[in-house]
Amino acid sequence: MTAELEKKRSGWFKNALSNQPERKADDGSDENYVDDSETTQEDVILDMAADQIIFSREAQDKTALDVITSLENLLKERQLIALKNQALNEQINTSNETIQRIKRESIKKDQQLQEKVKEIRELESNLTSSQMGYDQLLEDYKEYQLNSNLDFDKISNQLETEKTKYEMLYEEASRTKKQLLSSITELEDRIRNLEIENQKFAEQYDKISGEKADLLKSINDFTEKMSFSFIQKNKDHDA
Repeated sequence: MTAELEKKRSGWFKNALSNQPERKADDGSDENYVDDSETTQEDVILDMAADQIIFSREAQDKTALDVITSLENLLKERQLIALKNQALNEQINTSNETIQRIKRESIKKDQQLQEKVKEIRELESNLTSSQMGYDQLLEDYKEYQLNSNLDFDKISNQLETEKTKYEMLYEEASRTKKQLLSSITELEDRIRNLEIENQKFAEQYDKISGEKADLLKSINDFTEKMSFSFIQKNKDHDA
């Protein structure tokens, strides 16, 4: 009975060891490694079921029960480790997917960066052209400003000359105006004097004309009287 029990325990222990998952060195050499933890878990469950059938606790002594309990604890720990390995493998797969996604995004970012660098170079080229155009405009503006200043100085000098001429002409015109006003005043005084003299001459002329008329009338009257007297004398002589 004891030998048969030992044989069963030894076979069960070998089966448990043979059902452990194979592990590869964690050197990162195989990125596509997939753990067969699910198959291992199924084997562990089958082994545990077989153990429960093979090992009847009622037929075991204390030492065998301790061994069975230890083995059960080892199997539970093995199952827990397998589950942890599965979770780690899932994290590794997720990390690999994340790394691949990051690589793709990095490639995309590099492409975008190259495009941005190209755009920046084009902008720098356009900026350089614009700067050259601005420099040329600045030189043209400076030249225009210089010519404008020269023209302004020239026009200012001409304006000062014309202003001096105007002032001279204005002074001459003022003098001429004063002279004309003085001459007009003299002429008006002379005209008034001449009008007064003409009035006197007119009065004298009227007086002389009246005296002449009176004299002619007197002469005519005298002539008529003399003619009448002479006629009367001839009549008396003839009679």
